[in-house]
Amino acid sequence: MVADLSLCNITVRQFDPNKDCSGVEDVERRCDVGPSGEVSLFTDLLGDPICRVRNSPAFLMLVAELGEEKEIVGMVRGCIKTVTCGKKQSRNSKNVTVTHRNNNDGDDNIIKPVPVYTKLAYILGLRVSPSHRRMGIGLKLVKRMEDWFAENGAEYSYMATDNDNQASVKLFTGKCGYAKFRTPSILVNPVFAHRVKVTRLVTIIKLTPSEAEKLYRRRFSTTEFFPRDIDSVLNNTLSLGTFLAVPHGAFSEKSWPGSDQFLADPPKSWAVISVWNCNDVFKLEVRGASRVKRTFAKTTRIVDRALPWLNIPSVPEVFRPFGAHFLYGLGGAGPRAVKFLKALCDHAHNLAKESGCGVVATEVSNHEPLKEGIPHWKRLSCAEDLWCIKRLGEDYSDGSVGDWTKSLPGMSIFVDPREI
Repeated sequence: MVADLSLCNITVRQFDPNKDCSGVEDVERRCDVGPSGEVSLFTDLLGDPICRVRNSPAFLMLVAELGEEKEIVGMVRGCIKTVTCGKKQSRNSKNVTVTHRNNNDGDDNIIKPVPVYTKLAYILGLRVSPSHRRMGIGLKLVKRMEDWFAENGAEYSYMATDNDNQASVKLFTGKCGYAKFRTPSILVNPVFAHRVKVTRLVTIIKLTPSEAEKLYRRRFSTTEFFPRDIDSVLNNTLSLGTFLAVPHGAFSEKSWPGSDQFLADPPKSWAVISVWNCNDVFKLEVRGASRVKRTFAKTTRIVDRALPWLNIPSVPEVFRPFGAHFLYGLGGAGPRAVKFLKALCDHAHNLAKESGCGVVATEVSNHEPLKEGIPHWKRLSCAEDLWCIKRLGEDYSDGSVGDWTKSLPGMSIFVDPREI
């Protein structure tokens, strides 16, 4: 009964950056405090509460106010974009990803998978002040956000959470009608005090955004969650570049023939990644660690800096605010693609070191064939993140896909760095 009366005093409205920042930061700070005696991860949004969605095509942040004092007790962010939800077979399409011919010659018999797109919404950053939980505030925020999704034509909504976050899982699957959908892996690797060696068996070429767009559209546009506005992602100032690994001597940056010619006659093995700069968006900090753990971490860094040629893995300075780079658009082909991807990850590590980052992270499907080539520390990583999805309307983008929520997972997913 108390919860119902309290909920009547709750007002949900759009976030106002001119007056809400301090209240939002206070709730974030209280939500980030872990259990007494346990290690917790604190996120500093650098004074910009909407930093995690502001690069999306459409976004909204809502806050929940309590009573006449208008105390902010909760918030949620949401964004909408168009992504690949499946694929269908087509003939003579310009946007090809994989091509094979029938026995007959002629272009009319070329069968080409093309992407099927849908308008997808994403809920993130749901927070409710610890002193105001179990009052229905989170549910009210989610429902109001879903209303905005529907008003803007979104067909599906999804969210991501830690598999162990039972409160979040129960809210979305039990009360909001979401279904468990995908369980990708978050892989995190520390940035050492020394540069890591990149094998000389590959040549790494930095692509221009336009060449990277061609490569991604032609080779990966049928990958689940691929953003239709990939050009906006690649041209964003936070995207530090797309890097292609090819066999040593195959190409150089000067002899690079362009993505069209490369895909028409690719080398036997190759790999690609893009790097996103989270360092300028938010900072992370590990709190609650014992003095022993802090001392051990500091010792590893001192030894690593003093004797870099030993390549001793060191624990980064995670007990003070640190930044991160995120790897996205990982892919490749050929028998040595895993090793080529490993070379690209080593290259990305060195970029992160130059930028003063503490970690390099990525998120991939559990079925990703190239996952083995991604360096990571298990203790820093999450083997199974949980994505839940909900159908918002009865109409679908394409009948060949049907209800996306019931589809089987593919080998790969495309994780949009704008929503990290």
